[in-house]
Amino acid sequence: MKDYLQIICAAPLFSGLEKEEIDAILLCLEAIEKNFEKDAYVFRTGDTTDSLGIVLSGTLLIIQEDFWGNRNIISSAAQGQTFAETFACAPGAVMNVSVVAQTACKILFLNIKKILHTCPSSCSHHNKMIQNLLSSLAIKNLLQNKKLSHLAQRTTRAKILSYLSEMAQQNRSFEFDIPYSRQQLADYLSVERSGLSVELGKMRRDGLLNFHKNHFVLLK
Repeated sequence: MKDYLQIICAAPLFSGLEKEEIDAILLCLEAIEKNFEKDAYVFRTGDTTDSLGIVLSGTLLIIQEDFWGNRNIISSAAQGQTFAETFACAPGAVMNVSVVAQTACKILFLNIKKILHTCPSSCSHHNKMIQNLLSSLAIKNLLQNKKLSHLAQRTTRAKILSYLSEMAQQNRSFEFDIPYSRQQLADYLSVERSGLSVELGKMRRDGLLNFHKNHFVLLK
């Protein structure tokens, strides 16, 4: 864990806390590190959990899968970001999503009950942790609302433009990388990969954008 202390300290969940406080709270929250190979399941639909996770290295995908294996990407989690906190905060809640390692990952798990309830030593930093947790949940709720706005568009082109416009605003640049492969972007926007590729080609010919793999440049 010492090798990843800088990442842990920079994680939004620990915003506003000093290193000494973080050291103490990691012990209090029964922090456990686990490694996952690429494509391994961290959680599966139907699981329950008392712990949230922080990505120390690698990238995760949060997905929904139907009976036939069709995927819908809900979101992703990269280094320093948290996941599964919504389910961990609702005791006994059954997960309706799966969490899959997009790359080889190292995950830090924290016992959510220890965050939500003051420990016997009455740590002064618990209130700050709870504020950070609520902030994380609020941000993820906003991200889901943004995704719904993309999916509400009537055509594949409109969905692509909506998503890429958001990414440009997020990066404050007309040139940026997206966190998804072509198939993953299709899964995220709930469109067929072939249709997505065809529409991207048309948009390039129409002078709306240029792209190479997951690197995009929007054109006026």
